[in-house]
Amino acid sequence: MRIIDLRSDTVTKPTEEMRYAMARAQVGDDVYGEDPTVNRLQEMAAEILGKEAGLFVASGTMGNVVAILSYGSPGDEIIVGSHSHIFLYEGGGASALAGVQSYNVLNEPDGTISIEAIEVCIRADDDHCPRTRLICLENTHNRCGGIALPPTYCDAVGDLAHSRDVAVHLDGARLFNAAVALGIEPRKLTQNVDSVMICLSKGLGAPVGSVLCGTRKFISRAKRMRKVVGGGMRQAGIIAAAGIYALEHHLDRLVEDHRNAGLLAEGIDAMPGFTCGAQGCNGCSVQTNIVYFKIDSAAIGDPSLNAIELLARLRSYGILAGSPLGGDGYTIRMVTHLDVTQEDIEHTLSTLQNVVKNP
Repeated sequence: MRIIDLRSDTVTKPTEEMRYAMARAQVGDDVYGEDPTVNRLQEMAAEILGKEAGLFVASGTMGNVVAILSYGSPGDEIIVGSHSHIFLYEGGGASALAGVQSYNVLNEPDGTISIEAIEVCIRADDDHCPRTRLICLENTHNRCGGIALPPTYCDAVGDLAHSRDVAVHLDGARLFNAAVALGIEPRKLTQNVDSVMICLSKGLGAPVGSVLCGTRKFISRAKRMRKVVGGGMRQAGIIAAAGIYALEHHLDRLVEDHRNAGLLAEGIDAMPGFTCGAQGCNGCSVQTNIVYFKIDSAAIGDPSLNAIELLARLRSYGILAGSPLGGDGYTIRMVTHLDVTQEDIEHTLSTLQNVVKNP
């Protein structure tokens, strides 16, 4: 059976050229700082993002929790969006490992947290209150439909935070999607944040790994925290080589994923009973590679058609998709990536139409 996997851009497989780069990578012991390929990846990522240094970590979740550990102490507080990945999908790592509490602030439909809301949430210097140490942003914003946060917003949050002696960390798991969608250099989105994590195993197609970037002082602290959470790696150049290949060859092609996502959204939105959008963003506002759509079972004339049922029907035809955890039970997410072609999109749309008409 033909399988089209739209569950996430994490399902990508390394290309043959990437596998070749991995096979011939020079390696050394990274805990000792002696893996030349890891060192090159860290330097490359830092340069692209306009930061002093980088740290290779096993995953985006590890990168985020290492950042939080590096800024906060037990009893401190971080400000996060109510629909952020850090709050929803990282196993409570901020509280479980760093001992900090989260001040969860409503994300607007465009993925931002209003500047006014952030300002209100920054604690006064009072013994009764936890100390606000960190503001966390997410770009692109997953649960808000893969929307790209513009540099003006990121800069404004940074200005506010720094005026109150608070740091800003950017969960940039899909930062390059944001940069491509906005037509700007990635460093424009990171110039006023203190640290940023980028993921190599999503749209960039590497099999594993993320890079955390910031000042040299911050990265020195982060390296210690990486060790604390068991993230020290040895001859990691084999996987770092995939990240280097991705940064050198897979950035510009992200526009193809965005184009395919746009075609997918337009096709779905044209079908009766389906509406594209996430978190109140109705209509085809797809900016990057993430497509959310909602099912109106009454309009379709099939009361049994919820997210679980539609996913099962699609799976029986080889189309894999997902539904957000903790969602309304009628929302589907599809994500395009380098293993999905325009032909795959056309096949997905025809299959979706078929499974609704002929359950």
